[in-house]
Amino acid sequence: MTPFGLRVRALRKSRGITLKQMAADLDISSAYLSALEHGHRGRPSWSLVAQICDYFNIIWDDAEELQRLASLSHPKVTLDTSGLSPTATEFANLLAAEIRALPEPRLREMLAYLKANKAGR
Repeated sequence: MTPFGLRVRALRKSRGITLKQMAADLDISSAYLSALEHGHRGRPSWSLVAQICDYFNIIWDDAEELQRLASLSHPKVTLDTSGLSPTATEFANLLAAEIRALPEPRLREMLAYLKANKAGR
């Protein structure tokens, strides 16, 4: 699941809306909505994110957060390390090779570190 898919699914379930009903209301297929929720599709379009925000009456900060999650939810990431240090290139390649083997607590720890580092800049 992607961060966006997890959030949309939580919003939908918290309101007691079935996947089929939400898909019909948004005029998209239930297969596509399921694929978005489970991270089997690329990031959604801005217009679909806006539709979802409108559907759930999400405004301001929550709408921005959903858009941010959508932008972070592409299941295939390409990273260009040209111009970076050899250490950065090694890190990127090793992360790509080993990410599936990392336990969830370690992933959360690494994510928290990266977010803190970004906030400190």
